[in-house]
Amino acid sequence: MTHDVEKEIINLKNEILKHNHSYYVLDDPTISDAEYDLLFRRLKELESKHPDLVTEDSPTQRVGGGLQKSFNTVKHKTPLLSLDNAMNYTELEDFDRRVIEGLGVENIEYVCELKIDGLAVSIVYEDGVFVLASTRGDGVEGEDITQNIKTVRSLPLRLKAKKDLEVRGEVYLPYDDFIKLNNERESNGEARFANPRNAAAGSVRQLDPKVTAKRPLDIFFYYAQFEENLYKSHFENLEEIKKLGLKINPNIKIAKGIEEVKKYIEHWGMRRASLKYEIDGVVVKVNDLLFQKKLGYTARAPKWAIAYKYPPMQAKTVLEDIKVQVGRTGAITPVAILKPVHLHNGDEIARKGIKIGDHVLVQRAGDVIPEVVAPIKEKRSGREIEFKMPKKCPSCGGKLFREEGEAILRCINAGCIAQIKEKLAHFVSRNAMDIEHMGPSIIDQLVGKGFVKNFADIYLLKKEDLLSLDRFAEKSANNVMKSIENSKSLSHERLIFALGIRMVGRETATVLSRHYSTIEALSKASSEELVSINSVGPKVARSIVQFFAEDENMKIINSLKKLGVNTFQKIENGEKKLDGKKFIFTGKLLSMSRNDAEAKVLALGGSVSSSLSKDIDYIVVGDDPGSKYSKGIKLGIKCITEEEFQNI
Repeated sequence: MTHDVEKEIINLKNEILKHNHSYYVLDDPTISDAEYDLLFRRLKELESKHPDLVTEDSPTQRVGGGLQKSFNTVKHKTPLLSLDNAMNYTELEDFDRRVIEGLGVENIEYVCELKIDGLAVSIVYEDGVFVLASTRGDGVEGEDITQNIKTVRSLPLRLKAKKDLEVRGEVYLPYDDFIKLNNERESNGEARFANPRNAAAGSVRQLDPKVTAKRPLDIFFYYAQFEENLYKSHFENLEEIKKLGLKINPNIKIAKGIEEVKKYIEHWGMRRASLKYEIDGVVVKVNDLLFQKKLGYTARAPKWAIAYKYPPMQAKTVLEDIKVQVGRTGAITPVAILKPVHLHNGDEIARKGIKIGDHVLVQRAGDVIPEVVAPIKEKRSGREIEFKMPKKCPSCGGKLFREEGEAILRCINAGCIAQIKEKLAHFVSRNAMDIEHMGPSIIDQLVGKGFVKNFADIYLLKKEDLLSLDRFAEKSANNVMKSIENSKSLSHERLIFALGIRMVGRETATVLSRHYSTIEALSKASSEELVSINSVGPKVARSIVQFFAEDENMKIINSLKKLGVNTFQKIENGEKKLDGKKFIFTGKLLSMSRNDAEAKVLALGGSVSSSLSKDIDYIVVGDDPGSKYSKGIKLGIKCITEEEFQNI
């Protein structure tokens, strides 16, 4: 029987590996998502029943490991050197001349590759199985990011052949996913990433692999160091990488001489905006590996390769006006008209001397949102108008605040009408107060009719108010009223998140709820006290203190409390039943969310861990548990069901 199960597990892993390659590497899925999910679920089911058959290269083990305190240092098998740059064709021709003189050969064959603007990484496979990943670092040593890189779906955990090799690649975040991520961060009151490269680097260097797993990172590989030297050219090396199941860029080309290299550069220079990812140039490499060896290296870079850097993409247009927008977090942002081009902040406008009516030079440099570079002063007519940032919020007239070290002005009045629609949408969202059936169109009408001006007003709504809205029937009104009532009893960490405090996302809200059993206690915390909490930095601490220092915000919170919204961590029977007990959760909980379950442990005096160790007292086993369940049994840790946990 065990042999049959083992055989089925191996077959499932091979089939899922094949489908992963088709979907994430070839971009050519061969089965439906539903069919894939059935295969994956069956594998998880078998592995949960037979934990001794779980292997590190299993598709179910992509997201693993608990919260790390820091990244360990890893020494690269061979140094990850930088590349010299060519900023124009003269410098590119100089490189070609040096190569020809160094080899004594005319008309060199080169390989041209798009230079992906991401994060360089080194990946190690042993016997075909992924074992280690690290950043470039200083070229000799980098940071161990193994657990995080495992979450990149296009990275095979097992190669198509049992090879020992170190392979180099570039981790990146596609444009569309970069936009979505920035929108999510902005809605959570977190700072936007400046460009896709920063987003990729920030995602890879998360101490919690679960955070990295939520970011749709991708990777292209561009070189492999094999144990055996079987290949004569760099292009053959790339072809072998591809055969092993590793993803290479499809736009690689062999160029016969430097003139063909220039054609490749010009071709992609005109088409780079059509790509789904950011490139900042073209990498040119001597194709022959013996020639590479003969040319050798300088102290920092190979003599047989160079990176041709593209200039930022630029265009000229007329700046017809500058409007000021107020975002959900109160950020006062100047926006350029004719096209909605963000000008970043007032200091930037003043520094560049930009005026309304100017002809301006616009470029996209590492970002999907264009940047106004400079005015074209020789085209000025004298009718241009100097722009000045407002001293009060253009919507509510409230005071504007500038964070120390930041250039952005913010309105911190929670009652500001310009912010309220976006704030309400965040407040009722699934991860916040989870008020279903209250979408943007309903919020627009509620605000427009004056029924809702702040969060507390939601709990004052009457069914008649809802029935007065366009196309609103009895059933819809009942659903909304029921959902509003249900939201009152949710855990107070949800309320902390729902308040929309700048830079306080879901994870920070959870951390804060574990340290402060009531919203009132949190509102009285000082910056010094908050900074002492792990994962709360000085900027987040200042943002929290500033939020609660605003009288209007406290009035709304007090109103919420009076209206029956839970603002504290409930403790059953007033006892600390779990004082000193340490819990870990595995599998899906059916009767409550993971956050609510962890909040219960904390409220009763216990603590929750994300990583398994001998000092764990209880493992709460949910539906479809992971490997922590089997490992816990081996360690002799007491395992309890979800029902037993509910009855504690």
